Amino acid sequence: MTTVRTLALAALCLWAAASPSHAADTTAAQQLAHWSAQAGSPGNADKGKVFFTTRHGGEWSCASCHGTPPTAQGKHASTGKSIAPLAPAFNPKAFTDTAKVDKWFRRNCNDVLSRECTAMEKADVLAYVSAFNALKP
Repeated sequence: MTTVRTLALAALCLWAAASPSHAADTTAAQQLAHWSAQAGSPGNADKGKVFFTTRHGGEWSCASCHGTPPTAQGKHASTGKSIAPLAPAFNPKAFTDTAKVDKWFRRNCNDVLSRECTAMEKADVLAYVSAFNALKP
């Protein structure tokens, strides 16, 4: 009986290791490198701050929901739903799931800009939010 349990446990572990998973498949630094490479230029934190805090012709900026600085819990401007801190130093889960990063950039850029963000805009915003240090907000 213990051999069967051992084999079953081993099979379960192998299955879990081999199963594709999108959660925690990346880091903020990897996302920044990806978008910088796509843009052909490194992200710029100063430009990212300006982009993040500016209204681009509409009602909202990124900061409208994520706050300035984006180191504390935010709140969706229209629904009031809580939003975890965006800065990775204050939220270890930020930018760790590629599918969610893509989804939220697409949605939020559309809300703020009425279009998708460019690779350079994404790199700049990532450079900005990644510049925050948990010890020195």
